[in-house]
Amino acid sequence: MNFDLKTLELAAAASEKCDLLIALIPEGFKPGKDSLSTLAAQALKNGDLATKAGKNLQLYQAPAVAARRVILLGAGDGAGRAVRQALLAVGGAIKAPQTKRVVICFAGAMQAGAVSAAVQAVAEASYVYTTTKSKVEARSLSRCVVGVPSASGVQEAFDTGVALVSGVEFAREWGNRPANHATPTLLADAAKTLAKLPRIQCKVHGPAEVARLGMGAFLAVARGSEEPLRLIELRYNGAAKDKAPIVLVGKGITFDTGGISIKPAAEMDEMKFDMCGAASVLGVFRALGELQPEINVVGLVPACENMPDGRAVKPGDVVTSMSGQTIEILNTDAEGRLVLCDALTYAARFKPAAVVDIATLTGACVIALGGVRSGLFANNDALATALQEAGESAQDPCWRMPLDDDYADGLKSNFADMGNVAGRAGGSITAAKFLQKYVGELPWAHLDIAGTAWKGGAAKGSTGRPVGLLVQYLLNQAQVKPGKAEKAAKGLKEAKPAPAPASERTAQTKPAAAKRAVKSGSV
Repeated sequence: MNFDLKTLELAAAASEKCDLLIALIPEGFKPGKDSLSTLAAQALKNGDLATKAGKNLQLYQAPAVAARRVILLGAGDGAGRAVRQALLAVGGAIKAPQTKRVVICFAGAMQAGAVSAAVQAVAEASYVYTTTKSKVEARSLSRCVVGVPSASGVQEAFDTGVALVSGVEFAREWGNRPANHATPTLLADAAKTLAKLPRIQCKVHGPAEVARLGMGAFLAVARGSEEPLRLIELRYNGAAKDKAPIVLVGKGITFDTGGISIKPAAEMDEMKFDMCGAASVLGVFRALGELQPEINVVGLVPACENMPDGRAVKPGDVVTSMSGQTIEILNTDAEGRLVLCDALTYAARFKPAAVVDIATLTGACVIALGGVRSGLFANNDALATALQEAGESAQDPCWRMPLDDDYADGLKSNFADMGNVAGRAGGSITAAKFLQKYVGELPWAHLDIAGTAWKGGAAKGSTGRPVGLLVQYLLNQAQVKPGKAEKAAKGLKEAKPAPAPASERTAQTKPAAAKRAVKSGSV
């Protein structure tokens, strides 16, 4: 799908030839004398339309309007959250098979973030998974024009929105793939494709290398599977070599049966989503390759399956982690923290400015926060604040949870330095306390995305979260200069990646004056 940013008043939008024209009508709308303004003003006056986000009036072949279908859509206060809510409310019309070209026109003043929100909402509404379906209609929408009264000050937001679409859809694609189409090896191959983008390097470690590193906890989880584990190491080098990187660690359990502590059969198919932390790290790098911010980032993905064969680790077994600390595995279904603890130890060698791990770690976090906010745990207040602010800005919110030392009492073991579980009470917190034992004094945060990474039921599928939060956080960090905060250099550098193989449908950039079209989709 291509996105274009265009200077477009409401009067000019009426001449745009498209299948669907959506006019976003904000609070305080001041109509002009053009046909669309007149229609909107009359509808508002007669009570057939309201400016509340999502309220809409749909028209067909409206007089003096080139578009076949028109939606007058309330946009609330014109902020990003309201614009996203409004566009998702008419998502059915955006996703309809007959909608191949859509024009989104802002009929009044809007915030810069609203442009990015509009791009992301259109992509979210029109997304279609096709990889393992033999007969399915692919996304019909091929072009979206975002019309704004003035492109001044919104180009960067537009570029960010388009790059986020690429990153989120990369993450959604790999999160949605069945486990036999997203093995650790295939996930590593997906990471290697990212190395074709500027400034990105990829290195993949196999079982022998992981054994030499002494990652006993990671190896223990992988023992029961015939699929070989992979430790994926991505690097984005956008700043000076001496600038400390931010390390992102994504849990990559490509399928989780629970191991010997096997899960119930109901909804076990959803455990293909247990690698959504890994998918989000890949999605972030996909977006970084396009945005090219001045920052250094390392991505680590410990990827394996958790299976219950004769070689599988057993409850009561004691393993030695890369840090040298021993762990009594009381429950083999608490495997995510075992692969993460070794990756967190490995992260220290990069001497990072901060470490953030992302994991579908605990059902307890789903009970605590549902599917609205990701759980945030941090040993550093500044890092926690930065992540929270990024989440609010990106409409990908999180909520900080406690890390009191008393919560770690339940991890005590009679036979090892610690157990890997501490009972049901406060389960998401005790899991975070386990991870904290492997980061030392490094500024560290843990995002438990078990409730936000995917949806169940009729809407079952990966959400691509928290790619938006993480990218916004990294962009904010790239703007911080020693001694003071400054805005990033005007305009984002255009990414010019090598041509992707025909089998990949990744986003590509195509620079143009005051306009940017990006082809997005799954890889």
